[in-house]
Amino acid sequence: MKNLKRIMSNLLLAFLVLSLLLIGNVSFPASAASVPTASNGAREYSLTFNPDNYVVKTFTLNNKTISCRAYENIVYVKKPVDIKYEVMNIYVPEEYYQGKSVGAYSAGTAPIFLPNEVGGYMPGEPGGPGMDRMNKDKPNAALVALSKGYVVAAPGARGRTTQNDVGIYTGKAPACIVDLKAAVRYLRYNAKRLPGDTEKIISNGTSAGGALSALLGATGNNKDYEPYLQAIGAAAARDDVYAASCYCPITNLDNADIAYEWYFNGINNFSRMAMTMTPGGMQRSMENGTMTANQIECSNELKKMFPKYLNSLDLKTSAGNSLTLANNGTGSFTEYIKSFVLASAQQALERGADLSGLSWLTIKDGIVKNIDFDQYVRYVKRMKPTTAFDGLDLNNGENDLFGTKTIPAQHFTQFGKDHSTVKGSLAKAAVIKLMNPMNYIATQGTATARYWRIRHGAIDSDTTLAVPVILATKLKNSGYVVDFAVPWQQGHGGDYDLDELFAWIASVATVK
Repeated sequence: MKNLKRIMSNLLLAFLVLSLLLIGNVSFPASAASVPTASNGAREYSLTFNPDNYVVKTFTLNNKTISCRAYENIVYVKKPVDIKYEVMNIYVPEEYYQGKSVGAYSAGTAPIFLPNEVGGYMPGEPGGPGMDRMNKDKPNAALVALSKGYVVAAPGARGRTTQNDVGIYTGKAPACIVDLKAAVRYLRYNAKRLPGDTEKIISNGTSAGGALSALLGATGNNKDYEPYLQAIGAAAARDDVYAASCYCPITNLDNADIAYEWYFNGINNFSRMAMTMTPGGMQRSMENGTMTANQIECSNELKKMFPKYLNSLDLKTSAGNSLTLANNGTGSFTEYIKSFVLASAQQALERGADLSGLSWLTIKDGIVKNIDFDQYVRYVKRMKPTTAFDGLDLNNGENDLFGTKTIPAQHFTQFGKDHSTVKGSLAKAAVIKLMNPMNYIATQGTATARYWRIRHGAIDSDTTLAVPVILATKLKNSGYVVDFAVPWQQGHGGDYDLDELFAWIASVATVK
């Protein structure tokens, strides 16, 4: 009898072991690949990339079929706060699993293209190859990247409106950049399991997403972010990137108001896109208005503050000449700004654009000689009333970004706090610092990206042209390689020049 019980016990044990072995060979979606902790029931996710958990997807571009392995909804941290956003989609050309190459790239040399879908500092879900969401007639950047042999890793990220089930805010600053850093760490942690060269990660984003791309590029491996990364269980790996592509970055937020008013002061009418949530979804409409007397007074005050900030940066031209402003807001920096617009106009003229109707341009013998800067700014038009970013009533999206777990919105400038119409609180200085790439470029303990591509449209007034010019110049002065341009007649947007973008990526990706 005892022998029979022993035999039955051994058979049961063998059955359990065999079952566990069989289960171990089954591919689960990322949301199921978790291990419950014993104490509080929270779930932890594996950081080990599973190469068998994929589906094959095909896309068509220019009558060519593109086949890839799609690894989707990968949770990229051990302890995610929100698995709707802290997930990543990875797409790998099928050729790399057959020992083949795509163009100049192989499984070991393909750059990794890292686009984010963040806009307005709202939460962004992971993207992927397909058609552009704003222009359904053209491919998106991820699809073009895949067609050229890049591995595409498209992470999601929390944003300023993210909340948990009990209404606690979970995506306030610096959550968005922390999440993207964690995604980069996941890729590096799995470098030997993933096709692609994790030393050639190129980030890409537009607007607030462009700002996050700039933050990724500027702040690599800086210890200031470490406590936040540890809290969500980010992989123990580096988070620096090789290159950063930034379209119209809404960045340098704590100085954006003074820059905006230096640029647009004296223009009191504004025209902006208003967004209203309806039962049918987000509705967009143009809102035209005139600033109040109080707003005009604030504009005058903010304009006066910009020269001191600009001069503190000690920026220089490529020839080594100082870029400064006098107290009245005029100076060599103004001429420097003009030079980028002149270059853009000249390129447009050479491409056959008709510029004859623009009275603020002086053109002679096919050369754009000069620009009336004040008239040019009026041509661009003011989009936002004062204050453009740190709203005195806390109603701007950027105020929302700097809220806390329980406070929806806060000020992030001393001016905003001092002039608050709703007695709003001021965000912590340490958090404000984390969201500005200017604080980290070439600083000790930071691995800033070597290569940069920054674009700001010539008629983009979401932020002032001064902001990306300052960023690009600071990077150049610090020894980094920067491709900066102001595309003619281009407004606020990104990924509008994919041929040029990927030609740039190819040029920097081949540098030894």
